[in-house]
Amino acid sequence: MARIPIVVGFIAAAAGLLGRGEAAAQEVVLETPAGKLYATLELPAANPPYPVALIHPGSGPTDRDGNSPLLPGKNDSLKLLAEGLAARGIASLRVDKRGIGKSAGALAREEDVRLESFVEDAAAWLEWLRRDGRFGKRAVIGHSEGSLIGMLAAQRAGADAFVSLAGPGRPLGQILLEQLKPQLPPAMYQEAERVVSELTAGRAVPEAGIQLPPQLTAQLFRARVQPYLISVFRYDPARELGKLNVPVLVVQGTTDLQVSPAEAEALAAANPKAQKVLVEGMNHVLKRAPADPQANIAAYSDPKLPLAEGLLAAVVRFLQASL
Repeated sequence: MARIPIVVGFIAAAAGLLGRGEAAAQEVVLETPAGKLYATLELPAANPPYPVALIHPGSGPTDRDGNSPLLPGKNDSLKLLAEGLAARGIASLRVDKRGIGKSAGALAREEDVRLESFVEDAAAWLEWLRRDGRFGKRAVIGHSEGSLIGMLAAQRAGADAFVSLAGPGRPLGQILLEQLKPQLPPAMYQEAERVVSELTAGRAVPEAGIQLPPQLTAQLFRARVQPYLISVFRYDPARELGKLNVPVLVVQGTTDLQVSPAEAEALAAANPKAQKVLVEGMNHVLKRAPADPQANIAAYSDPKLPLAEGLLAAVVRFLQASL
């Protein structure tokens, strides 16, 4: 995929505050041949230059603030992270992925998206940050599936540090099967293994030939999403993290229902520069939550809940030492 030309326009009245030592959040837009990508630039109250972090959201329709239309309410986890960084002197750019949120118009067809599409977009945003004189060294912070996207973009665009938040440490096909195994009868699980094996090998599977409940097939393996799954399943996050020759921080919560501490172990073990932090009581959306599933999921829809104690301090400490 070719490098995307970078033309960024500022469309926020807050732009007039730059250079006056006042905090500002402003929306920016990246013009691409396929349409506009949108992001929020969060600036500290101090005068530039600032260290800066690109914050990349996770899987599915998760937007720049960490919210998903598939869940009731909002959690604002990535927005809270950006605001916390700005209060401590670190700028950030949090993005709506191509096809998601305000960037929905930049993707015409679901079957056209690939993981590499998101990687190219993230690398393009990083390149713009490099060219902007207000910013010094650049970090990437990737949440959930955004961890894999972020580490690939960091390789491509030459970031100065990388932070994985609740990122998987194994190929996503393996993790998907692990999640499905306790939910499916043995025969159906074997069919899921077959489909994942085919997709991992780069071969699409006719939807009509998948012997799984129609609703499950539509959710996970519909024909239009298979090209994306093929692009994702080929990557081993631990192997990719091992390629980074910059400071790395791996952060994982102990009450995360989607990504276990074992994933953080796999990531941290793959890179000798990696530091690992386990945040006690932190769930997948970076909030403090108990292990009980019902109470844990309730935190996904409560923007009033602060970030889990210890998360922001660990990220800030790492970035201040690395940037």
